Amino acid sequence: DGGAGQLSAGLAVIGELGISAMPIVAVSKGPDRNAGREVFHLRGGRKIELRQNDPLLYFVQRIRDEAHRFAIGSHRTRRKKRSEDSPLSGISGVGSARKRALLAHFGSAKAVSRAGLEDLKVVPGISASLAEAIYGHFHVQG
Repeated sequence: DGGAGQLSAGLAVIGELGISAMPIVAVSKGPDRNAGREVFHLRGGRKIELRQNDPLLYFVQRIRDEAHRFAIGSHRTRRKKRSEDSPLSGISGVGSARKRALLAHFGSAKAVSRAGLEDLKVVPGISASLAEAIYGHFHVQG
């Protein structure tokens, strides 16, 4: 999926792996990104277009759509896991909205952990008492 550019990338990778006989095809949407007008890109700059009602075209579209669904779902799962694994998750009173506000303001959880008390207090949605709790979470006295 991705057209001539993806075909070039795929060919480069299989070339690096020493594979030369593998057939490889890239698919791009047709003019105006209309589904049903896909163009199949082959080695040597060759292109194939199938009729809009061709069963093979439907099959390839379903494979492409399933690959997209899988990739998007996998990305969302990894992003959610990273979000849940954040050092900010262990702080009482810091839910997803406040976590987003802190990350938007400071750029990273590490930057939040290094922030001073006064810096934390200016973040929208962070009260003075919550700023103290966040600061205390990262700057344990002992």
